[in-house]
Amino acid sequence: MTYRYSVGAQTYQFADLKEVLAKATPARSGDYLAGVAAETYAERMAARMCLAEIPLKTFLEELIIPYETDEVTRLIVDTHDKQAFAEISHLTVGDFRDWLLSDIADSATLKRVSTGVTPEMAAAVSKLMRNQDLILVAKKCHVTTSFRNTIGLPGHISVRLQPNHPIDDMRGIAASMLDGLLYGAGDAVIGINPATDSIPMLMDLYYLVDEVINQYEIPTQSCILTHVTNQIQLIERGAPVDLVFQSIAGTEKANKSFGIDIALLKEAQSAAHSLKRGTVGNNVMYFETGQGSALSANANYGVDQQTCEARAYAVARHLSPLLTNTVVGFIGPEYLYDGKQIIRAGLEDHFCGKLLGVPLGCDVCYTNHAEADQDDMDTLMTLLATAGLTFIMGIPGADDIMLNYQTTSFHDALYLRKVLGLRPAPEFEAWLKKMHIMDASGQVQPIEQAHHMLQNMPKHLLSAA
Repeated sequence: MTYRYSVGAQTYQFADLKEVLAKATPARSGDYLAGVAAETYAERMAARMCLAEIPLKTFLEELIIPYETDEVTRLIVDTHDKQAFAEISHLTVGDFRDWLLSDIADSATLKRVSTGVTPEMAAAVSKLMRNQDLILVAKKCHVTTSFRNTIGLPGHISVRLQPNHPIDDMRGIAASMLDGLLYGAGDAVIGINPATDSIPMLMDLYYLVDEVINQYEIPTQSCILTHVTNQIQLIERGAPVDLVFQSIAGTEKANKSFGIDIALLKEAQSAAHSLKRGTVGNNVMYFETGQGSALSANANYGVDQQTCEARAYAVARHLSPLLTNTVVGFIGPEYLYDGKQIIRAGLEDHFCGKLLGVPLGCDVCYTNHAEADQDDMDTLMTLLATAGLTFIMGIPGADDIMLNYQTTSFHDALYLRKVLGLRPAPEFEAWLKKMHIMDASGQVQPIEQAHHMLQNMPKHLLSAA
């Protein structure tokens, strides 16, 4: 279907819904690289005005990637909750924006309609919203999950303790784990990006983290971020696997480039469930996404990168993860050129994920060849935490020495918790206080106060750290 919008004597024509979405998107380098971005600001505004008049029902009738050729499209269509959609089915995209911003759309209402919202609807309305609109609505979306603690409660923000090491040195990893725990990080997950896919080394990493968690009875979960097929193999070999990780994308072809499909993810979820390692819940999956992943795999089908990203959240939602996060600036400036584009993308991703009912965190990050710096990251993480972000990353000095990118530190989490009055997951906070890492008021204590933890660390770990 062709769409048109006239501004005075000028009429802008868009070949289909896919083009309207792409042309309405805020400027970003990835869409220019893909050849789908608006050529002028006037064309972008015309596309937005056109998009605002399109009924939400259209997104169920005009599919931007064909049903027959893409399993993500089939998942979106086949699992769409018509009853939940009925409450908003009469709205246009512009009306949907106004409704989301109104007091009628409170937290309970947004939760009720979330399964009736498709990723394309979420992406479409985000393109009409200012940054403050994205923050306001995301703040109202509460998505709570649990495994050994409870993630995503209002007034809380969690931290993934990320003790990566470029050669998977156990001493370096142990030192970073201890460092993070003493700063109150680790309630989202203790998650390691391994430098190798060696099954014996991966097994050693699982047992290292599991030993620390068991030694101190830490109410948290571990994850080794290797390919999902490795994790299934490790489960079969008896490894102490808590969460199963996988990077995912918004098209079947992009997921195939990762070596996965939805059936494989379900198999991994079933394997993790069989271990029954959760104590307060059984959300066992951890997903990471990022704008530009579909384009980098030549698998975007002319769809703008932000809409492709929102489609990845449909895959996540289907598998009820404990954690999902957008690694927002990691793929590089070819997709998000500078701090302004990274900030906008992070707010869009968080909004779309939360609106769809996904527990969205963010790796607030950039690569060293992007036109961005740590001040941009301070801005983004503060805005996201204000918007109710589920979790951030915690890396020593905000500098990942294995993946070679800049992200957020243990100190950044302390800053967010202090300035915005946010707290760790409640079970983890109780543990921090028991270990004298945090005082009764929620402030992290000097390291000397955590003598109980240091005195009871196994000698081989203490010497390593």
